[in-house]
Amino acid sequence: MSAKTLADVRTIAVGSGTPVVPEWAPGTASAGWRETEWRSFGAADDAPYGGAWTGEPGSLLLEDYPYDEVCVMLTGVVALVDATGARREFRAGEAFFVPKGFSGTWETVEPSTKVFVALP
Repeated sequence: MSAKTLADVRTIAVGSGTPVVPEWAPGTASAGWRETEWRSFGAADDAPYGGAWTGEPGSLLLEDYPYDEVCVMLTGVVALVDATGARREFRAGEAFFVPKGFSGTWETVEPSTKVFVALP
């Protein structure tokens, strides 16, 4: 393995990296649901990947979330509601972990940004 250099260091920020708009199954996203991932490193196949994310108010039904995810909120408010109806909000400055297999609803309460790492 060759030594890594500063050229291998990636900036993680909205607008930096490759923009990706995730596709979800029909009927799982509320009307007007909008999100963009700015992937700074990795690939979505079987290796960790991550970057920055932006989302507008709306909700997304999650059934058997496909990967573990670490989130650090930069701006805004999001909430998770599990299958039992329990709800928890996360605000700017807070970090949280969503486990693979989580089922419930992701709510973007107000325009939000976060840094994330997905662990397939």
